[in-house]
Amino acid sequence: MSTERAEGSFRNTNIPGNDQRQQPLSRYESQKRRDWNSFGLYLKNQRPQVPLSQCNYNHVLDFLRSLDQFGKTKVHLQGCMFYGLPEPPAPCTCPLRQAWGSLDSLIGRLRAAYEENGGSPATNPFANGAIRVYLREVRECQAKARGIPYKKNNKKSNQSKGSDESASSSSAMHFS
Repeated sequence: MSTERAEGSFRNTNIPGNDQRQQPLSRYESQKRRDWNSFGLYLKNQRPQVPLSQCNYNHVLDFLRSLDQFGKTKVHLQGCMFYGLPEPPAPCTCPLRQAWGSLDSLIGRLRAAYEENGGSPATNPFANGAIRVYLREVRECQAKARGIPYKKNNKKSNQSKGSDESASSSSAMHFS
């Protein structure tokens, strides 16, 4: 038998022959359960309702876009006078969005939850290439809007670069 609280914050370890009591779920496990339940509710509220077995990457992308309404990250539009400024001096009317890092973490949790709930890794809509492309576009868009270049760190450091060049490039703002 499984015992859960409304938030899903406890795990039942009362297995026959096991004398332990309920243990709290880790923060990650609790968040993963809340995310999974939120996604399930999103699918349930679609018209027509979408069963999990018919969910695909388009449903996942729509879900991610719908989360922007709860976002707290200001993303300046290209026409905004503060576009490209990391620290805008005044407020503007640009929209609030979900931060890229939050979306990336969410997808990681949902990807794991899908498989833990019986989904096949081969059909996991959260692992679809379109999701990775979307997350990359969100990351780049948000970085440009803040004027912060997002550069992928190479695993091997390039020995031909001088230390002066690398020191100045990390502290200077780059404009395209």
